Amino acid sequence: MAEERPGWFVVVGLWGVGMLCLVGGLLGWLLARPRPHGLAGRAVKTLGWCVCAVLVVRGIAVEVLLLSDATGQETDVSPEQRLWTLALWNPWFLVGGLVFGLAARQFGRASGPSSGAA
Repeated sequence: MAEERPGWFVVVGLWGVGMLCLVGGLLGWLLARPRPHGLAGRAVKTLGWCVCAVLVVRGIAVEVLLLSDATGQETDVSPEQRLWTLALWNPWFLVGGLVFGLAARQFGRASGPSSGAA
């Protein structure tokens, strides 16, 4: 697909992933800021936990599928590509999920004695 570059692949696959990265960056920035009151604060925290769950589940699922050779058939994925996916690409989904989880967990918590009313 990357060689043929059909229009839908470029729009959804490449630009879609780029947009998701920007949205993830915005969510990370919001999680690092002081927690707003009300629905907005709950929505940011809930989105943080959702992103955590999606990234961790995706990371674990791909690891299991690649390690177990779930298709059981010859595929276009070479052993070298599988190794690089397992060792280099996929662990970042797990790390990202854990970081979003930690950020969601800490969101809105007091950070120390200077966090009180001034």
